[in-house]
Amino acid sequence: MSELIRSLGLALVGTMHPKMLWLSFRPFLIVSIFWGVVIWLIWSPALEMLRTFLTASIFTSWIQSGLEYVGFDEARAWIAPLFLVILLIPIIAISLLVFITFSTVPAVVDSVVKQKSYEGIMRIKGGSLVGSFFYTLWSALICLALVMLTLPVWWIPPLFAILPPLLWGWLTMRLMAYDVLLDHATAEERNQLLEKHRWTLLGMGVVAGMIGAVPTFFWATSVLALILFPFVSFVALWIYSLIFIFSALWFSHFLLHALKQLRQKEQLNTIDTSATLIANPSNPGVIDG
Repeated sequence: MSELIRSLGLALVGTMHPKMLWLSFRPFLIVSIFWGVVIWLIWSPALEMLRTFLTASIFTSWIQSGLEYVGFDEARAWIAPLFLVILLIPIIAISLLVFITFSTVPAVVDSVVKQKSYEGIMRIKGGSLVGSFFYTLWSALICLALVMLTLPVWWIPPLFAILPPLLWGWLTMRLMAYDVLLDHATAEERNQLLEKHRWTLLGMGVVAGMIGAVPTFFWATSVLALILFPFVSFVALWIYSLIFIFSALWFSHFLLHALKQLRQKEQLNTIDTSATLIANPSNPGVIDG
């Protein structure tokens, strides 16, 4: 627990460093430009398709009818944009996390590992960029599928406070834990650390997911956010980016310290084994053969 608090404090302080703020701004800018162009191209046709689907489909027409029944007569005008925004939020957020994982986490880890606390940690590649790519892609696809399957019940209390942080936390744990240890731990060491600290790492991811759920909730439920979607989305994306940088710092401090302790323990075990062999030599009276 003390190491968890220590790494959390270091991550909070480190997030405010100018270098970390720049590392959060760069992926936000690139992803914002990309999705700005995509949304500008698809917004009108996507709205028309969604309006047709919401009206004609037997699975979704009841939503619009229910809203009109309880007094929301103008539901037809804003329900399609609201649904489109709700669909876009997890896709944009996951794409940002994946982009940060590839473009920014290595720089964060390099910055952390140079600190005095982690002197002596050798760089031992236990993975490859190709392996990281497929691991990240597979994890993101699983998370996106789970998001789409559970999205209809996100607004049911208390699921709206449980499902999003849990899903983001699971994805954050998988991506951050793998890439933090990519260059500095062997595959065996990575597996040992992930097995030993699995629930702690998941808890860290869920905490980061809960923080990230705040802009998500405002983005998806505020009428003002719906009207000013392009502008609000840019602000929310930067907040997401900053939270992901904080997560990378938190996981880096925690896992690099855990890796250092693991290697020190293995080194002590090796020394103890050697000392035992020296203190208890083989019986000289035994003749081989």
